[in-house]
Order: sequence, then structure tokens, then C-alpha cells
Amino acid sequence: MFREMRRKKQQLSESECSDIFARGTSGVLALLGDDGYPYAVPLSYVYDNHKIYFHSAKTGHKIDAIRSCSKASFCVIDQDQVVAEEYTTYFKSVIAFGKIQLFEDPSEKRGAIEKLAIKYYPANNETNRNHSIDKEWKPLCVFVLSVECMTGKAAIELVRRGM
Repeated sequence: MFREMRRKKQQLSESECSDIFARGTSGVLALLGDDGYPYAVPLSYVYDNHKIYFHSAKTGHKIDAIRSCSKASFCVIDQDQVVAEEYTTYFKSVIAFGKIQLFEDPSEKRGAIEKLAIKYYPANNETNRNHSIDKEWKPLCVFVLSVECMTGKAAIELVRRGM
């Protein structure tokens, strides 16, 4: 169903892909937008056990696209070092494909937004975190991409160096 990577020597392991998703702070969510045009939007996220959680407002292009088609991809760039004298970049990136859904159940929504809050402000205490979440709860939309396939790739120069 999903294409195999052409340059197998540059393919990252599933573990390396998961590590990149875990340490990343932003990525680009790609959806099928209006009139069949791709719609790609940068977002903060949290990755947990083959699921990628996001939050946003309850309305807008992104939410309309999700309601229209549940298929999505999400890309994170882990490294992008320009090497001008070689006319290249030394990169590592990961892309995930899967189905995306909006959370309707309040407990699922709460669990996901807590994961996001802890990732981006781990030093905050539970009382303050709960207060912040409760304050923004009504206009908050939370959704999840269930990863069906993920692949990562590194520049051949990094592979040769064992990086």
C-alpha cells in the first residue's frame, strides 16, 4: 500500500524514526484541501506510541480538510545542515502516513492535550497545567494521526560516516 524507499542505504530504522518524532518540536501536516489542492501546515505536536497528537481551533481550513478526508501525512526534519561547497545538505527527516481523527470524547481529548502540555512545558506543575487547559478548553480542538507507515531518510554522507 505504501511505497518502499528507493534508496535503502539511506533509510532510517523504525527506532531512529521514533526518536526523531519524539525529540522534534514541529513538523508539517499535509492534508487534502479545498478543490483537491494539497494543504500543508506547520504544527507543534507530541508523538506517543505510533500516534501523533495536535491541537488547534475548532474551525478553519485544517479542520474542514480533516472532516473531508481522514488520510494525512506528517513530516519532521531533524537535521538540515547546508554544506555549500558540496552543493548539498546533510539531513535527516521522517514522514508518517496514516488516518487522522478529531477527538470527540472529553477524556481522550484531555489525555492528548495533557501530553502536549507536558512536552512543551515539562517543568510546570499539575495545578497550573490543569488551570491553563481548563481556561482554553471550550475553543480547543485536539486530533490524532494514527501512524500506519513511517519512513526516515538520512543524507548519504551521514550514512557513510555512521551518523
